[in-house]
Amino acid sequence: MQQFIVPQFIDVEDKIFGPVTTRQFLILLVTGMIIFLFYRFADFTLFVILTLLLGGFSLILAFAKINGQHFHYVLLNIFESLKKPSLRVWQKSYSKKELKFFMSLGMEEKEEIVEVIKPAKRRHIRDLSLLVNTGGYYHETHNGSDSASQ
Repeated sequence: MQQFIVPQFIDVEDKIFGPVTTRQFLILLVTGMIIFLFYRFADFTLFVILTLLLGGFSLILAFAKINGQHFHYVLLNIFESLKKPSLRVWQKSYSKKELKFFMSLGMEEKEEIVEVIKPAKRRHIRDLSLLVNTGGYYHETHNGSDSASQ
């Protein structure tokens, strides 16, 4: 029999150097380039403010985890739930005209069909269980001895 190697630790990201992963390195690299552009094209106070804001956000984005999930997944889940909430609330804001229309729909008389349920006989239940247990090979026989055992 051929053996297969099962991969383990598939949720561990590859480390580039030290504890920094590829994803974290790319986030910090892009942030560094943007901060360099701020340094080149903005005055010093704007540069400091933008660096603190963007640098703090990128550090949180790169290193923070909430309940074992990376922070960018948490942000995506927040935006998705804001866009399409899972809780649906019924608002009772119908006009009188709509209420009268809904009430007229329910005025139709409906005939109720009552099904008569026959109680199952013991012999019938036994035959069904034998049919299921034998995989369909059992066929019921109607002998007079079966009715005597009931």
